Amino acid sequence: MSFTLVEQARPRLHRSELAVPGSNPGIFEKAAKSAADIIFLDLEDAVAPDDKEQARRNIVAGLNEIDWGSKTMMVRINGLDTHFMYRDVVDVVEACPRLDMILIPKVGVPADVYALDMLVTQIETAKKREKRIGFEVLIETALGMANVEAIAQSSKRLEAMSFGVADYAASTRARTTVIGGVNPDYGVLSDKDTDGKRSYFWGDQWHAAQTRMMVACRAYGLRPIDGPFGDFSDRDGYLAAARRAAVLGYEGKWAIHPSQIELANEVFTPSEAEVTKAKRVVEAMQQAAREGKGAVSLDGRLIDIASIRMAQALLDKANAVAAR
Repeated sequence: MSFTLVEQARPRLHRSELAVPGSNPGIFEKAAKSAADIIFLDLEDAVAPDDKEQARRNIVAGLNEIDWGSKTMMVRINGLDTHFMYRDVVDVVEACPRLDMILIPKVGVPADVYALDMLVTQIETAKKREKRIGFEVLIETALGMANVEAIAQSSKRLEAMSFGVADYAASTRARTTVIGGVNPDYGVLSDKDTDGKRSYFWGDQWHAAQTRMMVACRAYGLRPIDGPFGDFSDRDGYLAAARRAAVLGYEGKWAIHPSQIELANEVFTPSEAEVTKAKRVVEAMQQAAREGKGAVSLDGRLIDIASIRMAQALLDKANAVAAR
């Protein structure tokens, strides 16, 4: 049954999500001092199999001993198809009251999230944890994308989804040139003009997948987050990818290198001009309400109740940034 309003996940500022390998504790302090909104200490892809156990110990120590300020702290556990996963969850959740969220990789079906929810719930109860742990899931396989709408409804702990473009490309056998980048072969050729010339326009091969995940997130109150851009020396490429995601409705983007944090924060922070316009929209609609009108003209354009919702969402994000 639908009453049109969907409960929203716990709000968190989520412009930039910094990936930090658990096997490299020497950079934990630097990450803590960065401008990233969310940090995930990684136990999965960035850690070699022989280093998993030590990385887990590093993360427990880091979460307990380092001042992470007001950042949201998350740990990416190993996948459910590995024997590392259960110890990742048990050791970190039991020992780290500072932990805010768990990032679950390669989620394929809702039952994957349920399994983690059950385990975390038991640990929280046994340890009398006061802070409820949230979940973010990685949609990075064809199976996960095929079930993304059901996964979005799988747990009350679920707050966000990230589009994991690298593993998604591998899962779908897509041809890619750089993680998160585009391929010159994905494009369209125009018809011939009067001189017989044709133009070629590049396309974005990830658009359909990103859009589907974004819609699933927004339909069920979650934050859609764009994943990694592999070439951290390509500032313009990262900015272009981030802006495409922002226009679609994404909340933020991963940073796999500290240099990408500032770029993500820049793209996903409302500009001064946007904030000013949003305030004018709210003020205009408030005046219209006092006059008994459901719509009003502003700068020659019609604005209505939908306009005020969009404006208020932007102002809420701007206020969260200011509070940080």
